[in-house]
Formats: sequence, structure tokens, C-alpha cells
Amino acid sequence: MKAELRQPGYEAGQRRKALALLAVIILLLLAALVSCAVGSIRLSPGELLSALFGGGDGTARRVLYEIRLPRAAAAILVGAALGMSGAVMQCVLNNPLASASTLGVSQGAAFGAAVGIIVFGGGAVAGGDYAVQIDKPYIVTLCAFLCGSASTAVILAISRLRRDLGPGALILAGVALRSLFTGGSTLLQYFADDTKLGAVVFWTFGDLGGTDWGELGILAAVTALALIYFLSRRWDYNALGAGGDTAQSLGVNVRAVALVSMAVCTAASALAVSFVGIISFIGLVAPHAMRRLVGDDYRWLLPCSAAGGALLLILADLVSRVLIAPVILPVGAITSFLGAPVFLWLLLRKGGRSDA
Repeated sequence: MKAELRQPGYEAGQRRKALALLAVIILLLLAALVSCAVGSIRLSPGELLSALFGGGDGTARRVLYEIRLPRAAAAILVGAALGMSGAVMQCVLNNPLASASTLGVSQGAAFGAAVGIIVFGGGAVAGGDYAVQIDKPYIVTLCAFLCGSASTAVILAISRLRRDLGPGALILAGVALRSLFTGGSTLLQYFADDTKLGAVVFWTFGDLGGTDWGELGILAAVTALALIYFLSRRWDYNALGAGGDTAQSLGVNVRAVALVSMAVCTAASALAVSFVGIISFIGLVAPHAMRRLVGDDYRWLLPCSAAGGALLLILADLVSRVLIAPVILPVGAITSFLGAPVFLWLLLRKGGRSDA
């Protein structure tokens, strides 16, 4: 009888969450269309739709398919990867401050990019569409990915060696690694020539306009596989939300789930930032914003965090392009302005708790 009474309320709650996810996706699609239309060459809604389906003016098609659409796709994929990875990191580490940026993944990737440009022949040449360009982007991307992954590997190793450390200590370990990688990047920049120094600095700004369709294909495949894995573990994450002991009693292999999940999070987020540079705080802000809509049910929180991260990043990119047009501001700076106040708010709100 009680189950029957609860059923209507449960179904209403599920409908509300489904509508919230649908609303975020619709907003994302609208933001993507606006992003594709806005720029030095403005496209009317008719011109945009015509070019999108292969018609219209040749200039409009080139602008859309060679510049605007790849940029919007990069924002969606990178934002989705960072958003859902942040939600999972916060779950398995039991810390609301966990994300790729707070655990040092982004700074590790920046150090790797500096190594790739300055040390391992990634090189940089003057000219082209930008003041500086990366001459061998895949070397830089590989170095950034490996060093970004190394940050989480160190944190996982610390957690296994010292199992008595709480979630707050792991965040502090991430802060220490961020400082270490930042110091390493600074030393490398000190010995670099002007062109390579400019390339390193430009990379750290965060740029969504430098990816091609091949790179976007790789990023799309990794992001999709990560989302599939996370959704397959959604019930484990729901159990972990009730505490490690409770999850263990329900048959969840807490250590294995945490280890594999963090590895997948690191792969997705490190690959994302290795292609586009440092994008801070999307993985922190998006999951917390989506929790206000759908709660802590990971059946809904994971896709909402992915869509919310994509929406936040495409809006940040739109702001960076129109705020003082025609100058394009670094999108990483825009996301930092967005995320830093949220980080401080969470720190103050959780500061009195021992597990934070």
C-alpha cells in the first residue's frame, strides 16, 4: 500500500528530471546555433540554416564548416567531458571541490604542453591565423595528455598508500601538484626563446578554435565511451553517495569502482584540455548547478552534467567572442571568472565539515 502511495510521487519526480535534462539540451542547441551565427561575419537565421544543410552562399558555408561549427563542437565535447568527469570525481572522492582543475589535471597538461613545445620538438612558428602557431600539434597534445594524467595517477597512488587520508587531504595533494607543475612550466618558459614562449602562453589561454575535424572525432569517441562507462556504473555511484561502508554492504567494490572511474575521468578530462588548453572550473560548476535541478541521482546527474558543462563552455566562448568584438578573449579566463567565486562559495559552505 505504501509503495502504491509513493509511486505517483516517484513518477512525477522522474518526469521533472527528464524535463530538466530536455530543457538543458534545448538551451545547449540554441546556444550552439547562436554561436555559429555570431562573429565578424554575421549569419542570419535563414543563412545559417541554409548553410547548415549545404545550401546558400559559399562564403557562409566555409565560415560555418571551417570555423564556427568546429568551434561549437569543441565547446560541446570539451564541456561535456569536463562536466561529467567532475561529477564522478566528486562522487568517488566524496568531495564537492573535486574536478580536473582542482586536482591538477589542467596544470599538468599545461606543463606537458610546455615540455612538448620547448623540449621535445613540438616547436612553434610565427605567422598564420594566430600570432604564433604550434608547429607539431600532436606532439604537444600527447605530452599534455600524459602529464595531465600523471597528476591523477599520483593522487591515486597517495590514496592507496595512505588509506587513512580523507577527501580533503587529496584535494590538498592536488593543490601541491598544481604548484609543482606551475613551477615546472615557469622554469621551462624561462629558458625558451620568444616564439616558443609565446606559443606556451597562448596554449595556456585556452582556445576552442584550433581543433580540426580529426581531433574532434577522437574527442567525440573518448567522451562517448566515458559517458557510456559512467552510466553503466550509475547505481554504484548512487550507492557511494550514501557512504563507502553502505556501498560496500550493497556489494559495490568501492576501491575498484573508484580506481577505474578516476582513470576514465582523467583520460577524458586530460584529453579534452590537451586539445584546447586550460579550461578551468567547468568540471566544478556544472555538476553543482545540475544537482539543483535533478539532485544526486546519477541516472540523471551524469547526462545533465555533460549537457550543463557543454552549455557553460559554449556560453563562455560566446561571451569571449562578443564582449569586446572583434577581439576574441581567452575562453579559459572567462571560465575562471565564472568558477573562482563558486569554488570560494563551496569552500566556505563546506569549510566547517571534517570531510571537506
